[in-house]
Amino acid sequence: MKVLHLNTYDANGGAGRACVRLSDALTANGVDSKVMVFYKFGQNPAIDTFSETPIQRAKAIYNIISERYWSKWLSKSLKTPFSLQWFGRSIKNHPEVKNADIIHLHWVNHGFLTPKFLAELDELEKPIVWTFHDSNAFTGGCHVRYGCENFHRQCGECPVLKMSGKEDASHKTWLRKQQAYEKMNFHIVAPSRWMANSIKFSSLLGTRAVNVIPNTLETNVFKPYVKKEAKKIFKIKPEKFVLLSGFMPSKNDKHKGTPYLLEALEILSRKADVKTEDIELVIFGNKENAEMPTFPFKTTFLGTIAKDEHLAKCYSAADAFITPSLEDNLPNTVMESLACATPVVAFRTGGIPDMVQHLQNGYLAEYENAEDLAEGIAWLYHHPERREIEKQARLSVLTNFAEEIVAAEHIHLYETLLSLQPK
Repeated sequence: MKVLHLNTYDANGGAGRACVRLSDALTANGVDSKVMVFYKFGQNPAIDTFSETPIQRAKAIYNIISERYWSKWLSKSLKTPFSLQWFGRSIKNHPEVKNADIIHLHWVNHGFLTPKFLAELDELEKPIVWTFHDSNAFTGGCHVRYGCENFHRQCGECPVLKMSGKEDASHKTWLRKQQAYEKMNFHIVAPSRWMANSIKFSSLLGTRAVNVIPNTLETNVFKPYVKKEAKKIFKIKPEKFVLLSGFMPSKNDKHKGTPYLLEALEILSRKADVKTEDIELVIFGNKENAEMPTFPFKTTFLGTIAKDEHLAKCYSAADAFITPSLEDNLPNTVMESLACATPVVAFRTGGIPDMVQHLQNGYLAEYENAEDLAEGIAWLYHHPERREIEKQARLSVLTNFAEEIVAAEHIHLYETLLSLQPK
């Protein structure tokens, strides 16, 4: 069984990481699995690209830049990711695509596969599986919905677009997707229950079959280290209560919820039973040119961390990982933190409740409630059995998201789809 995974990028973004991790897990469980990307950033020799030659790379860059430019030009400055999918490339005649038994789609925006080129893949008469890493596949362009329900109908009247109306670009994109999907027989994988429920309300794909299968990660890489020793690596005193967060304010990612993090930390610092000198904040993944806010606690900025082994030690050094995300499918950072036995404090939103069990391996705060987010941090800060919560964090990943478990669920799906093919 040859499985070919298709993604726009190799390791640039959460979908790329999830795609590569799944392929590695399948390979480790005896499947001939391969990843091909539209544009390759990394050096992993196991990942191939459709843009090998200088001309192909130039065309790919043109597609990517054009798609992003026009989407940005037509959108309001709402910090909402949006794709028009006007630019793309046909891949149906590529040898790797033609030789695959299963075509597994992941994130295919930014100039890679338009609805037209997606529909072409059905001509190959192979089972197609599509993992939805965000909402774009069933909307008129947006990747993050923020409560907008226009996708229940046929989009249009889009709150993201400058020129909004019944026949706007979102509605026209919806129609192009409808036309393509009517020609396609593909099976949907939703990494979270939240995503699966969203698909059911979609006017485009609400009647399609959906399997809820989570993403996975490298449990032998993201693993617990002795907390005191991990803190020592980052020159943090072992008695400090360390808060870790994985992003900084972004001009493009409103859904990351940074203002709620800042407000929650201010609320926490004013609590009578919290000593600010006992707490240290560690931030990784921030952009060097980002404007840094003032935090009420001593703060260490680690910047971008390239090696996963080093990132695992960051998680292990923390007593709590804080993510104020407002809409996320199944965020990698939450799973990585739990795998390193670090409890997570987050809003009850998206796929996060699939990973964080309230008061067991972390704390789920009321949506958009900074005060409750601060309460969750204080809960861990004062908890007398914090080590038990840390054990539950690691156990929850090994039980539900380990490589062999997620691989087995995908293999079962692949085999089922292959058995339904005409002999």
